[in-house]
Amino acid sequence: MEIVIRAAVMFLFLWGVTRAVGRSTLGELSTFELLLYVTMGDLVQQSVTQQDYSLTSGVLTISVFALFTTALSWTQWRFPRTRSLINGKPIVIIRDGLALSEALRQQRLSMADLLAAARQQGIRSVGDVDLAIFENDGRISFFTRNDDPEGAPETASAG
Repeated sequence: MEIVIRAAVMFLFLWGVTRAVGRSTLGELSTFELLLYVTMGDLVQQSVTQQDYSLTSGVLTISVFALFTTALSWTQWRFPRTRSLINGKPIVIIRDGLALSEALRQQRLSMADLLAAARQQGIRSVGDVDLAIFENDGRISFFTRNDDPEGAPETASAG
């Protein structure tokens, strides 16, 4: 029973740490974040099992982590208001062609990273962006200003 409690405590701790560290910029892990997560994996194993390498300890630990992951997923599905608490919420970082410096600062997203993400989407200038949203998974969704009418272009009829 002690291993189950230890696994539950470590799961909640890891969830909190990953929420505190924040989203990965541009959907990629930095070197520091990668090292942090790899190191956490080893430390979790040691702290949960207390160097107990038995099959039972491994099965219990993985089962508790799987149970908590499923419980969080079910909670989000059953109680939609918990989604922002569990996963975070998308943040608007550009509105009407202007970068929102406070939002960038809060998300620890540099202007250089923002411009690089825009260039990867074929956007030359922040001024071309109507809206940009920093998604929960670290990606940035750009919505550009478009003067073209909505929908597919009409084709001239042959005749």
